[in-house]
Amino acid sequence: MRKNHAKLFTPGPTEVRPEILQAMCTPQIHHRAPECADLYAELQPKLKKFLYTEQTVFLFTSSSTGAMEAAVQNCVKKKVLNLVNGAFSKRWAQITQACGIPNEVLENPWDVAFKPEQVDEKLRTGEFDAVTLVFNETSTGLMNPLEEIAEVVRRYPDVFLLVDAVSAMGGVKIEFDRLGLDVLLAGVQKAIALPPGLTICAVSDRALRRAEEIKPRTYYFSFPVMLKYHAKNQHPTTPSTAHMYALNAQLDYILEEEGLERRFARHEEMAKMVQAWAVKYFDVYPEKGYWSKTLTCVVNTRGISVKGLIDRLVSDYNMRIANGYGDLKEKTFRIAHMGDLTPADVAGLLHAINEILGLGGPRDG
Repeated sequence: MRKNHAKLFTPGPTEVRPEILQAMCTPQIHHRAPECADLYAELQPKLKKFLYTEQTVFLFTSSSTGAMEAAVQNCVKKKVLNLVNGAFSKRWAQITQACGIPNEVLENPWDVAFKPEQVDEKLRTGEFDAVTLVFNETSTGLMNPLEEIAEVVRRYPDVFLLVDAVSAMGGVKIEFDRLGLDVLLAGVQKAIALPPGLTICAVSDRALRRAEEIKPRTYYFSFPVMLKYHAKNQHPTTPSTAHMYALNAQLDYILEEEGLERRFARHEEMAKMVQAWAVKYFDVYPEKGYWSKTLTCVVNTRGISVKGLIDRLVSDYNMRIANGYGDLKEKTFRIAHMGDLTPADVAGLLHAINEILGLGGPRDG
């Protein structure tokens, strides 16, 4: 028997509007039929507007991990610098090593952002032709300073910047062309608020040229193979047309109904609400000044049972947040304020947590 749906305040998957779920139910089309090419073509100008780019935007029917692998497979000729300060930046280093690609890991504590001078110091050696950066660490709620790091990387013309924006894209403005990024990727199940199964990946013209110069290391994730089909408004293999319909509907909503700037402002407002609450009753995990605008990692300073809190939220309020990730489990908990959630949704969640934990009374008010 189907239980009541618990509203998701988790950092992926996130809540999906009924209209988007309905778009996924559009009758199937053949992936080589003109209708599919038309759908692909219709998506392209919207994706470019969404990412502030005039360059190529691919769609991967895979999780973001696949596009992370594609980035290092296609864009590293010499050696890549993996910036690691969280679980998913660590994953990118593991992917690089598993692919047999030369790399070096520059590691910070998980609550400490990368500073531009750290990147500059490494790039001055001339050893590297690519850098991987997780813009917004889903495991910690830390937002690395993309703008400042991109500025440093642009000083080194042969170095490419590969960016995981998985829990930021759709909630934070990312101007692909202005920043001079080479790869920007994100799964759609977080701030874009679609069901999981599709990854958006913007690729610079120079990255496409470099991929042509590298001996093929992959087929499924090959940029040259994808580009060949992209030129025909197709995908090399069978794509998830259901996701393409849903993405088309969501981009129409984001671009035409809500508007990008209003969407970004809403995320900022929700972040301030949650982080003010976290500072009042607990603490925020990353160093100050680098807090995410799409999710907050709250330090469990009160020693509560995080699992118990999650269970109560689900059973009594039909809401769900996330425990800490990996070693941070029970030491932290994560509240997502991304996608199509509203400040009213966030206020309701915080009220529910306060009721469960007995916060907000005379002693805590």
